Amino acid sequence: MFVQALYTPGVVSESLRIGEFSRRVGVSAELLRAWERRYGLLRPVRSAGGFRLYTAEDAERVARMRQGIARGLSAAQAAEAALDPGAPPDGFAEGAAARLLEAIDSYDEGRVQTVLDEALEALGLETMVAGVIMPALAEVGQGWQRDALAISREHFASNLIRARLLSLARVWGRGTGPLALLACPEGERHDISLIAFGLILRSRGWRIVFLGAETPLRTIERAVEATQPDMTVLASFDPAVLASQTTALRRLARQCRLLLGGPGATEPLCTRLRVGRVDGDLVAAASELAGATSA
Repeated sequence: MFVQALYTPGVVSESLRIGEFSRRVGVSAELLRAWERRYGLLRPVRSAGGFRLYTAEDAERVARMRQGIARGLSAAQAAEAALDPGAPPDGFAEGAAARLLEAIDSYDEGRVQTVLDEALEALGLETMVAGVIMPALAEVGQGWQRDALAISREHFASNLIRARLLSLARVWGRGTGPLALLACPEGERHDISLIAFGLILRSRGWRIVFLGAETPLRTIERAVEATQPDMTVLASFDPAVLASQTTALRRLARQCRLLLGGPGATEPLCTRLRVGRVDGDLVAAASELAGATSA
């Protein structure tokens, strides 16, 4: 069993036999042997007399193993992360999304931020957004039909995650790269996917002008005139929002390169308007668009 204190670097400075090593790192000899046998976590050397001796490198892997388990990873996942600290273990994103959902369900702001911190460090921005945040938010949204508290959870989650993403978007308009203007038209209040889209573009060298949710088309037109973006993307979850503004969208398409995205940007509508369509997942589409532009 674990003792309360985690391993502190420096407690193992020489090669030790299993009993003393176990005492120093705070893990039972039986569990250490199991980790060595199942996952190859420990790599003991042999003394002149044939005894197995454990080193400081073994102690560091044990520490990383324990930290992974404390974060909610399975033993196999934690061992994989401990053996290759530069790469997240298989299933890390799925586990982080599950932990994020648990934190949202319990209205625990601190845990939400902790999960996002760990996911960003382990996975990087793009995979954190695509593999953790968006799946968790989709699950929260689907809960509306099952749970009377789902609306309050969705508001809780959206407010926290939106603020976190915007904190990563500071000064995303600086630089010399191509410029994208992003907005949700009037009638569309959900802009988290569009913020994520902008963050991925920014990570690929783009500059971002973000107008946010519920932006009137006239306001978007004036912003296009003022900024002359290389690309304008409007996103909506509701097809009716875009379908009700076809005249203004046609006018905007004459001003700039216009793309429509989100579930509301249906293929028939985009074909009728003769505008580009950001197909499917906005986060994946941002990577493709950025790559196509830089090619």
